[in-house]
Amino acid sequence: MSRGAYVMNLGRVPYRDAWDLQRSLAAAVSQGAVPDTVLLLEHLPVITLGRRTEEGELHVPDGADVEIVDTDRGGKSTYHGPGQLVCYPIFDLTRHGQDVKRYCRDLEEALIHTLRAVGVEAARIDGLTGIWIEDAIPRKIASIGVHITKWVTTHGYALNVDLDPAPFTQWITACGLADAS
Repeated sequence: MSRGAYVMNLGRVPYRDAWDLQRSLAAAVSQGAVPDTVLLLEHLPVITLGRRTEEGELHVPDGADVEIVDTDRGGKSTYHGPGQLVCYPIFDLTRHGQDVKRYCRDLEEALIHTLRAVGVEAARIDGLTGIWIEDAIPRKIASIGVHITKWVTTHGYALNVDLDPAPFTQWITACGLADAS
């Protein structure tokens, strides 16, 4: 039985507020109080640190107007800011197949199809999570980092739509490829 899903377009939201909302919704989804929910938003400038963040990834200049937040999601560090579409699917994977790798690959596939629909050819790179535009130097266009508790997802993906690439490319070296922006 399909219960549908809620989709919420929140506009620009501070990271910690969105994280609190994700956790609240995850609890409600896990209890069956609300259906799966998708949050769409932008963040104020923030660098989030995933569980695999390594020493030396960040190169944030003194005085930069950016918040840095340790998170419980997978992956390394990533920059979020205006011009980036952030999507947080809060899904109960007991209804969608309890396969974390498939869930991440499904997010990648959805992004590839979405970008293709607007004329942007993007692809996966073996061994790396996320979506890339492959030119002479591959450029990351979407980052994925998820957290799953009791088969309910939080966090999700960040798609660079009209993002100033400087903070992403100059402040972080975590995308998985040397010289990739």
